[in-house]
Amino acid sequence: MEKLFGFVVIDKPPGLTSHDCVNRLRRVFGIKKIGHGGTLDPSVTGVLPIAIGNATRLISYLQGSKAYTGTIQLGAKTTTDDMQGEVLSSKNWPILSKDNLNNLLENFRGEILQRPPLFSSVHLKGERAYKKARRGEKFNLEPKKITINKLELVTWSPEEGEIVLDVDCSKGTYIRSLARDIGETVGCGAYLKELRRTKAYSFNENHLVLLPEKLEFYPEKIKPKILKPQNFLKHLSSFKLCANEELLSWRSGREISFKNNVERLQFPNKNEDSICENKNILVFDHKNEIAGIALLSTNLTIKPKIVFNAIG
Repeated sequence: MEKLFGFVVIDKPPGLTSHDCVNRLRRVFGIKKIGHGGTLDPSVTGVLPIAIGNATRLISYLQGSKAYTGTIQLGAKTTTDDMQGEVLSSKNWPILSKDNLNNLLENFRGEILQRPPLFSSVHLKGERAYKKARRGEKFNLEPKKITINKLELVTWSPEEGEIVLDVDCSKGTYIRSLARDIGETVGCGAYLKELRRTKAYSFNENHLVLLPEKLEFYPEKIKPKILKPQNFLKHLSSFKLCANEELLSWRSGREISFKNNVERLQFPNKNEDSICENKNILVFDHKNEIAGIALLSTNLTIKPKIVFNAIG
């Protein structure tokens, strides 16, 4: 039986946690080794990459920003910075033009410091912040450095006080915090009303499939297509193993030298200044299947870090 290996990109429906989606796919494929590539709150929809089988070991090597389309409601503050929380205060929003809003949004573009929501999974003295918040404890979270690559005003409804934004941001960015801080800058408070993730790493809406229905048995025809991991690891340099002895050495966890054959190392772009800049190397076998991840040494050898189908 062929081993299941790759990524499924679920269009996460509202009301389910990311872990709920993982559990559903465990039943669909009949294996336990499945994990997601980035938590989404239950109310959030959109791109949820899920690694199948040994592809779970590749999640930490994914690279790229996250992108969202979010609706921000001006005029109120909530405990959770979204519509799931209790309203703390409300106030009429001011009359704003699109130019006014765009000028205001400039404060949030680029590298900024952002304070995570109190109801978040941030660790504080060995405990998740949301657990302390649920108990009504008073505490502060330290601002963290994040990057907003793009912050584009899509629509503004002065009558409803609703702002729709397209956001492209670095890992660790909270769109709920962005909504809260925009409300503070406007002076009337705000919370995140709706959110959809449109991109995570190299996964986007073109890769989406629907989460299979909750069934007792899953016929083959409704199982989602598993995408090859190499399509989403193109930022890594690559190395192809020769068959027989070299492949055996790799599977046994031994270093492989290519001093006399440097061209075997392929770079993600042609402007690579040094062959040692990208230390993590994606290793392929002679059949162009992923054999694992290696660490590139300065003496022109690759040292196994992750070996699939290892022996010994």
